[in-house]
Amino acid sequence: MLNGPYDKNNCILEIHPGAGGTESCDWASMLYRMYLRWCEKKKYKVTVLDYQEGDEAGIKSVSILVKGMNAYGYLKNEKGVHRLVRLSPFDANNRRHTSFASVEVTPEIEQDNTIEIDEKDLKIDVYHSSGAGGQGVNTTDSAVRITHLPSKIVVTCQNERSQIQNKEQALKVLKNKLLMIKLEEQEKELNKIKGDQTSIEFGSQIRSYVMHPYSMVKDHRTGAETSNVDKVLDGELDFLIESNLKKGI
Repeated sequence: MLNGPYDKNNCILEIHPGAGGTESCDWASMLYRMYLRWCEKKKYKVTVLDYQEGDEAGIKSVSILVKGMNAYGYLKNEKGVHRLVRLSPFDANNRRHTSFASVEVTPEIEQDNTIEIDEKDLKIDVYHSSGAGGQGVNTTDSAVRITHLPSKIVVTCQNERSQIQNKEQALKVLKNKLLMIKLEEQEKELNKIKGDQTSIEFGSQIRSYVMHPYSMVKDHRTGAETSNVDKVLDGELDFLIESNLKKGI
């Protein structure tokens, strides 16, 4: 099942809350905890590349490097939109809320000469490190944000102690993203030739986590589901991950 060209690689996993303010930021932090617990069970090493706290609770965004055999192969199908339904702890009237957060996963690729980046296409900003991953560097403006103008891709890194190291790490992440876009475009062209319209587009809702009025986690691509939401949010993801691998998504 893990026979893709990059399945054995480490990977970079990012979580971004959707519209919905504090609710979505809190949901993003719940997903972050879920993946950290899963990595811990797998004995994968996790390095926080960038962490932006939410204004009131949760996180605005987080980017982590997951190191371990087959990390990308296992996590690649987590890419997409994750939906949460629950009674909101932030609502004084205790009403039911639906929140969304997106997960993006790219393989860490050490050497790839097919992607060249022109310095003129980059907008580089330096800012103050903060939050998890910024300890030890938050006295200097060492965090780096790179915007790739042609693709509008933005990558940030504040994990390293120097601005130069953060820039190198951010460029590495950018190259990985550009390579995956290139590969996805090639795959779309092949699907057009084959007449295959079953590919899952990024941005589609891949999984729902319902905590009210009933308990259920359901993967919309495979139909795999469980009523034990707490167990899944505590990192028990293997059966959901394997259902996708078996289906060959």
